[in-house]
Amino acid sequence: MRIQLLVLLSLMARPAAAQHPGPSLATRESLQSELTRLERDAHGKAAASLIRTRLETGDFQTGDRILLRVEGEQQLSDTFTVGAGPSLPLPRLEALPLAGVLRSELQGKLEGHLAKYLRQPVVQAWPLIRLLVEGDVAHPGFYAVAPELPLADVITAAGGLTPRSKPTSIRIERDGTKILSGPALVQAMGRGYSIDYLNLRAGDRVLVPSKGDFARTAGIIGALVAVPVAIYTISRLH
Repeated sequence: MRIQLLVLLSLMARPAAAQHPGPSLATRESLQSELTRLERDAHGKAAASLIRTRLETGDFQTGDRILLRVEGEQQLSDTFTVGAGPSLPLPRLEALPLAGVLRSELQGKLEGHLAKYLRQPVVQAWPLIRLLVEGDVAHPGFYAVAPELPLADVITAAGGLTPRSKPTSIRIERDGTKILSGPALVQAMGRGYSIDYLNLRAGDRVLVPSKGDFARTAGIIGALVAVPVAIYTISRLH
């Protein structure tokens, strides 16, 4: 598929800090702590299941893309696609196993792996997640996005909400099953929660339903598009 670059503000630095407490890429310790809390909450079963899956299988799947820069190594400075395993194939080197690896752990894993072949490698790595944005947005389609991005920014990159959209009913689906929806999701978007913080993964579907009465949704639309944009790289896939 042809990749059209939509926005490229900075590839040399992480985006601005997320508006919610804690890192925009969840650590294993923070996920385990949140899982423990949710398992004591009668209403936290669905969220706990998402976190448990991340801890058990990791964040990477075949087909994911990782933008890699290694100082002084042109062949290792490119966008690479995760292969079977999952693992990250690298030119002239052994593939890096990614089974069970979280996005927050990628940098350290790469540094350790490359240190077997290079002397004190200087590494920068940016994982990308492919999400499907559908429904009442201006430009529905697949988008490869940085996991640090707020979910509202992904919708903005897809052209934003249309006058027919129903923001309060936005939902996230995985393999045809709804995993996030309702007031909690709208609130999370308004607070700028990152894709990673919401435990999304490649292939998840962001669906924006329709609603005929624009007047009743105008205030919510304004609140969502007003979320500060912290995009540093985002690509639309055709």
